[in-house]
Amino acid sequence: MKKPVIAIIGPTAVGKTRLSVEVAKAFNGEIISGDSMQVYEGLDIGTAKITEEEKQGIPHYMIDTKRPYDSFSVADYQVLVQQYIDEISSHQRLPIIAGGSGLYIQAALYDYNFSNQKRDDEVTKRLEEDLNNNGGLSLHNRLKEIDPNQAAKIHPNNHRRVIRALEIYQTTGLTMTAYQEQQKRESPYNPIFIGLEMDRKLLYQRINARVDDMLKHGLLDEVEMLYKQGLENCQSMRGIGYKEFIPYFKGEQSLIQATETLKKNSRRFAKRQYTWFKNKLDVHWYSITPETIDETFRKILDDLAGMLRRI
Repeated sequence: MKKPVIAIIGPTAVGKTRLSVEVAKAFNGEIISGDSMQVYEGLDIGTAKITEEEKQGIPHYMIDTKRPYDSFSVADYQVLVQQYIDEISSHQRLPIIAGGSGLYIQAALYDYNFSNQKRDDEVTKRLEEDLNNNGGLSLHNRLKEIDPNQAAKIHPNNHRRVIRALEIYQTTGLTMTAYQEQQKRESPYNPIFIGLEMDRKLLYQRINARVDDMLKHGLLDEVEMLYKQGLENCQSMRGIGYKEFIPYFKGEQSLIQATETLKKNSRRFAKRQYTWFKNKLDVHWYSITPETIDETFRKILDDLAGMLRRI
């Protein structure tokens, strides 16, 4: 039988962390982070990393497994998460993935094959020479012309991913988007996707308030510590919550400007998360408000009990 896996998804600040703990308590589960940034040590406040108190004794995985200067790909995430799913299931416990990194969660649960397209050293060498001669923005603009969907997902400074996307196109004739669309549609697991959604205006208010709260609890000090370690160009510092403050530390923006940029980027990210999950996955959606959250969570637990019985 295929292993059951619960995936709790939705936009930032909607309540996924709290629900995941409630589900784990109700169904003898253990939790795997579905946030691509929470793997980094020291990136705690800006990633809204769960605290020990919030865990309520539930084991959590894929948190604090990388140093801030390490690279971390969706393929890396896939391998590790599938190992944890097997390990958790072998202990007769229920694997629960909770987070908002849509491609990472989908790749892990639908077993995307990232290795069957081997690298072409000659093509890679030419692209790296182009990078050295013309800069990363030139390569990213080329990708934007070929595959705008993929270019929108990759930061111009993430040269490794830009080169990989261009390499696949040059060696196969397929864009990375088309390559991913060819992946298997059937999961090797029995995934149940539980999605949390909220009125957009209310969600944006929560996001803005969350940013203010993060700043009160030391987000600026956290980013400054990483910046002073020379990590500005590392993958970890390109995440939302960190990159927005670099212009402030360089004296190019005021703190107010940097904070407003973070709020704007967080709201836009939430919108992209909605779009991804609505278009890519078969999700059981639940709308929540602060007043109805307890009632809605009880309904989700009741519904999950029925879904799991039918597997």
